[in-house]
Amino acid sequence: MNRSLLYRYTAYLQLGLSLLIACGCAPTQPFFLNESPDLKYYLQAATQIEYPDVDVESLPDTTQTLRPLTIGNHDYQFWNLPLEEAVSIALGNAKFFITTGGILENRQNVADQFISGTADQFGSIYDVAISQSTTQSVPLTIDGNGNRVLPRGVLRANQVGGVEDALAEFDAQASGFLSYSNTDRPRNSGDSIVSRSDFQSDDVTAQGAISKRLATGGVATIRNQLVYGNNNLPLGPINSASRQVHSDYTATMEAQVQQPLMRNRGTLINRIPVVLASLNEDISIAQYEVQVRNLVRDVEVAYWDLYVAYRNVSTAIIGRNSAIATAQFARLALENGTGTRQELAQAVEQYYQFRGLLESAIAGSNLPGSDRQGVYGAERRLRELLGISPTDGRLVRPIDEPTIARVEFDWNESVAQALYLSPELRQTKTRIKQQELELVSAKNQILPDVNLSLLYRYVGVGDTLGPPSGSDVDFPAAGSSALGSLTGGNYQEGAVRLEITPPAIGARRELTRIRGSKLRLVREKANLQEKERLLVSRLSDAEAKAATHYQLIQTNAQRWQAAEQEVEARLAEFKNGRSPVNVVLQSQQRKAQAQIEYYRALGEYNKSLNYVDFLKGTLLANNNIVLREGAWNKKAYWDALERARERSAGRELVYGVSRPNVVRTGPLRDAESASQIIGSGTMTPGQTMTPESMMLSEPGLNGNSGNTDPLGINLNPYRNPVDVNDQPLSEMGDTPGELLAPEAPTGIPTPAPTLNQPVRATTPPSVLDTTSSARPTQAWQSAQHVTDSGAANAVVPASYQGSASDQNAPQPVRRMAIPR
Repeated sequence: MNRSLLYRYTAYLQLGLSLLIACGCAPTQPFFLNESPDLKYYLQAATQIEYPDVDVESLPDTTQTLRPLTIGNHDYQFWNLPLEEAVSIALGNAKFFITTGGILENRQNVADQFISGTADQFGSIYDVAISQSTTQSVPLTIDGNGNRVLPRGVLRANQVGGVEDALAEFDAQASGFLSYSNTDRPRNSGDSIVSRSDFQSDDVTAQGAISKRLATGGVATIRNQLVYGNNNLPLGPINSASRQVHSDYTATMEAQVQQPLMRNRGTLINRIPVVLASLNEDISIAQYEVQVRNLVRDVEVAYWDLYVAYRNVSTAIIGRNSAIATAQFARLALENGTGTRQELAQAVEQYYQFRGLLESAIAGSNLPGSDRQGVYGAERRLRELLGISPTDGRLVRPIDEPTIARVEFDWNESVAQALYLSPELRQTKTRIKQQELELVSAKNQILPDVNLSLLYRYVGVGDTLGPPSGSDVDFPAAGSSALGSLTGGNYQEGAVRLEITPPAIGARRELTRIRGSKLRLVREKANLQEKERLLVSRLSDAEAKAATHYQLIQTNAQRWQAAEQEVEARLAEFKNGRSPVNVVLQSQQRKAQAQIEYYRALGEYNKSLNYVDFLKGTLLANNNIVLREGAWNKKAYWDALERARERSAGRELVYGVSRPNVVRTGPLRDAESASQIIGSGTMTPGQTMTPESMMLSEPGLNGNSGNTDPLGINLNPYRNPVDVNDQPLSEMGDTPGELLAPEAPTGIPTPAPTLNQPVRATTPPSVLDTTSSARPTQAWQSAQHVTDSGAANAVVPASYQGSASDQNAPQPVRRMAIPR
């Protein structure tokens, strides 16, 4: 078959396929010869939820936690925890700081935000090291000759990298290349003794260089280059213009120095990125200090909140027991015909009110007016900060009692310490130093760009590369050596180049950059002044609140004592039938509220003292917490020793040009030195007020206007020292039952039954009856069904209910005086 017939059949086939496609007989799916019947590569969905292949071991505190403590679950043992140990546990377990930044007095719980956030949004113990090891992605650049490219444009802060990344700009950079090219083309000439019409050549170039940027802004380079050429040009006789050998080698050794003379000259301007990077690390260290400080404060605040929660439970138990006793009296009066059903119902209603307060004080509630956290919630909050499981069979119980001592702060010393020790102000001052260096850099960029380049070169050319032959002939003689010519030093070259590039006419961009740097510097300074003013304002408010909370401790203690006296008097009148029950119930409520307010004021006073230290910057020091670099591994110390010996064996090179100004004044000093650093003499000395003069200037309250107030009431009993003989939490029992159901007073004729535990009864099961007074044999019973007599000896689980008196409210607690 000839070629024309094949072309014809191919054209017929193409025409037939075109007609078939035009008729619409095209399949909806393509046809494949080797098709798999199971379609194993077919995906029915483009996107689906998949789980990452990550194997990270969970903490035992996460996987082995027990079910939460609730009203129906009191299975725990007390963990008597001192405040110092709580802070130590929190710092020991802290990898991330579950706290907010800033100096807010009341901070929110960020556990919910932490779960849905990322690691970059919260502080951690890794942040300082990450800041130091962060690098930018721009590599060191070189030109075709192996020279480090001189920095052009603006030298700005190294905002994303650490000191090591900034110092990398001064690292030596080695480079090299090997190039081969072949030429084979006709030339516009005829064959002659010096030329060929068909030119052919092989050319090879190899280069190796090492270049380093200097602290003065210059670039030093050492370079070696080897060039080989071989072509078909004809060889001629000796001493003629024709080529003498077919190939030749050219070897060069070069040393080059490029130095800017105006812009980018000097160690000051060239070390600015390194200093700025180190200041960035200082900012990250100060931020780390802020996070540690905030964690310590949050732990102490949560500790006192838990203490107050325990006291609320104790107060609610006393109120509940008093309500039970009052209801018993109301029931007996109803049975004796001296009471009414309204009084009994009102007493029972108050019992349930105190019972609800007790339940919310134990486990917390979101209902309005209730304790939102309770003991269990406050304890879980403290456990979150300690970095331990929410439930492990123990209930944290604070055993450190809050202080009731009156603390006065030296105002001038407090201001000096706050202005010097505050990490927030230290961060701002570091940014001011950065802006000052940015301004120096901006001013430098308006100078003309004048660069001086010096080049010195050794050259060697030969027929062979080497080593030198015994004939020791010079090029272009056959057998000459390029390396021999190079080492002989007969051929040396030099070059000097001066480049001058002035700023653009008008220097609009450079001047604008200087103006912007000045404005940013002025803004940072104004920001520092406003921060200092507001910090002193917050410190003033904190010290005022501390004094107020101390006074509230005394006021509420006196209120508590007066309320107890009222309860005793009202209850005695009620027993003798001279007072209605609602007056007794109201006095009991006031007493419970006064007791709760006393403990709240006590907790707030201790938190206020902590907040003053927080603002002064002495919180960590007062807790014996020191932030410093931990130990390195052994090899790091060996490497540092080797580096120190290496530097001490060298010769110190004094550049003779400008050096960086001082950017730091040394390590951070202690709180006692702050008043010497921050000018304390600029503040007025103030006046120390006596406790009496700090009270309200009202007759009868300050001890200067008689013994009566404007209403003529004798206030001597209420101005006397108030005894506070509070029982420490650690002495309130070692089991939940002992804590939540304290022993009833002795000498009670008829024990009051609890509302949840089984009791004996002489009547069929019923509910609390407020409609009849003719049932002298029936005890006051629960709304639950009463069990039979056989259940009285049963072991009952620990409950928040406890026994109470049917006589009168518990005797008032004797207290010791609060020293003024």
